[in-house]
Amino acid sequence: MSYEHLNSKQQEAVRQIEGPLLILAGAGSGKTSTMTHRIAYMVEQGIRPWNILAVTFTNKAAKEMRSRVEDLIGDCRDMWIMTFHAMCLRILRVYPEVIGYQPNFVIYDTTDQKTLVKNILKEKGISDKEFSPQYLLAIISDCKEKGMDPEKYRQTMETNYKTKAVHMVYEEYQARLMKNNAMDFDDILLNCVRLFEKDEEALLKYQHRFHYIMVDEYQDTNHIQYKLVKMLAEAHHNICVVGDDDQCIYEWRGADIRNILDFEKDFPEAKVIKLEQNYRSKGNILAAAHSVIRNNHSRKSKKLWTEKDAGEKIKYYRAETDREEAAHVARQISWLQRQGRSYNDFAILYRTNAQSRLFEQTLSREAIPYRVLSGMRYYDRKEVKDMMAYMRLVVNPADDLSLRRIINEPKRGMGDKTVEKIQAFALVRGESMLMALCNKEVQDTLPGKAYEKVKAMVECLMECRSERENLRVSDIYDRLLVHTGYLKALEDSNTIEAEGRIENLMEFKTVIAEYESGAENPTIEEFMEQLTLAAEVDNYDESQETVTLMTMHSAKGLEFPVVFLPGLEDGLFPGNKAFDSGAGMEEERRLCYVGMTRAKELLFLSSAAERVRYGRTEYTRESQFLRELDKSLIEGDAVYQKKTGASSLGVSTGSWDGYAREPYKPFDSLKYARMETKASAGAGDADLAAGDKVSHPKFGEGLVIDGDGKTVTVAFDSAGIKKMAVGIAPLKKI
Repeated sequence: MSYEHLNSKQQEAVRQIEGPLLILAGAGSGKTSTMTHRIAYMVEQGIRPWNILAVTFTNKAAKEMRSRVEDLIGDCRDMWIMTFHAMCLRILRVYPEVIGYQPNFVIYDTTDQKTLVKNILKEKGISDKEFSPQYLLAIISDCKEKGMDPEKYRQTMETNYKTKAVHMVYEEYQARLMKNNAMDFDDILLNCVRLFEKDEEALLKYQHRFHYIMVDEYQDTNHIQYKLVKMLAEAHHNICVVGDDDQCIYEWRGADIRNILDFEKDFPEAKVIKLEQNYRSKGNILAAAHSVIRNNHSRKSKKLWTEKDAGEKIKYYRAETDREEAAHVARQISWLQRQGRSYNDFAILYRTNAQSRLFEQTLSREAIPYRVLSGMRYYDRKEVKDMMAYMRLVVNPADDLSLRRIINEPKRGMGDKTVEKIQAFALVRGESMLMALCNKEVQDTLPGKAYEKVKAMVECLMECRSERENLRVSDIYDRLLVHTGYLKALEDSNTIEAEGRIENLMEFKTVIAEYESGAENPTIEEFMEQLTLAAEVDNYDESQETVTLMTMHSAKGLEFPVVFLPGLEDGLFPGNKAFDSGAGMEEERRLCYVGMTRAKELLFLSSAAERVRYGRTEYTRESQFLRELDKSLIEGDAVYQKKTGASSLGVSTGSWDGYAREPYKPFDSLKYARMETKASAGAGDADLAAGDKVSHPKFGEGLVIDGDGKTVTVAFDSAGIKKMAVGIAPLKKI
């Protein structure tokens, strides 16, 4: 077989088959081609296929690797090319009794896990509001990734009420799994390690079978995966790990960068080969990405290079506002498309899912086809659709479809049978389900645990409806978000997924704020009508060419001719939490590196001097990563630097004059927005009497002319006389 099409370093890696080998494969350096040719070379040298193990992370990657190997050497059915979970599952099916299982054990998915934990909480008398199933499962998963059983967790953690409850649930959860002859996904890996620890004969069998081991994406391995690989390689030390420490961006879900950084400590005789020639990007893109990533301390020394020309410089645009930033991106796409590029040449990669909304709206308005990958359209996200259903009920109480969607969102103890019974009541009475629920006789038929929550939801909806003419749309939204319990339920779940949902809900405040600022007479009815049109405006044929929108995390492993990286501002990218630790900032910097190296030909960076986040206008400072970037590689707007000498008046923020009114301090905008939402959802002044001067966010200043304790009549300077509910209308005494 000829290997002349591979470069010298790739050929060296292919032929180095004995002993430990670390292949540092930079972005776009031909990693998969090197790995598959290395396997083919082994077989060519007389190594039996069944002595080779190649492990990767996804079924897609494993399938592609197997396909490429078969193209090179033909049938390879005796070779193990699979994911970590598939490998462990195959081993566990042979020796289940060693770890206390029957051969027909089943695997529980996330839904099964949640149901099991809910049952345990109920039987133990523990409130699922105090300890939500998602929260407990996150702790259990973290323990398993670290190899901690319930007893080790109890010994390791400080003893208090919280840890006692977690230990109790964890212990019972594992006992139920064993009783049901079931494992969860974490157990598959952990039980394989325990099998090898308990049964030396089983370990020796697989150590002697797999003389040669290859591990892809080694920088993404966690503690258990690392331990598995080390145990299997102990006999022969013919282990090859392939990865790039500069692309370790999943530490938040268990990946441990130390595994790849400390490989030479685990195997002192290891040989290191760096694949630094890049086949993807133009020279300036690689140089720019390197000028950022070199600021990380926890990394192996390497620098990508290419035989391609330098190409165009990186384009940077500092927009006045986030809307102008989105419009700029759309203009660039339109112009380049007219120059002959296809829409599928373009990708917009952002740090958070909430950023997609403005780009979706702008691309739709400009008739540019797009699709959101590894995610969904902003208005199709569950939490947004839930809140739209609440708001539709304020406008139209007869909307049974919306009520059925949210009657148990958040959980209120309304089972299917109870909902069907309410529907039957409504049918008999000839009214909508919401109106039926307003009736005390119907409320009294509700299960005890549902009574108070459903009653509170109904009261909130009807109060918002009766006062909708006296409330801003934003006031109604805040009241629904807080008084229905929707926001609190997400906060209590304490998961990364819930944090993302909250962020999208706070971004929805921006949608409302933009509507209110532009409408002549903003009403919730008009807002919902506009929203419905906006949500349906971009239905498109998926077979057509489209611009791709996705997060930088989702883009890993992909490439595009033209890439846009928007939102390069401190607090957004890098995010606020990154400023709390050096390790956090380094992972954000690696994410920036991944985003930049997705571009093949053109790379556009942008930021906005003003950004509306969660309904508030923020004045931003350009990202630390922009300030680290080699300025000789950028064209377009200048990146502001901190002023020095006599002219230094403050800290540069990237604003047009280069200064902020106050020194910049990163803060948790999301937390601030939640607090603001809860505050604005609170009642107005209740202690009002005739003669009091008041202010109202919608109608301005006025004078109280009458009141009966429940309602108050106010004469407003500009809006005339209004009658409002005390404690609901947002009236503030002046």
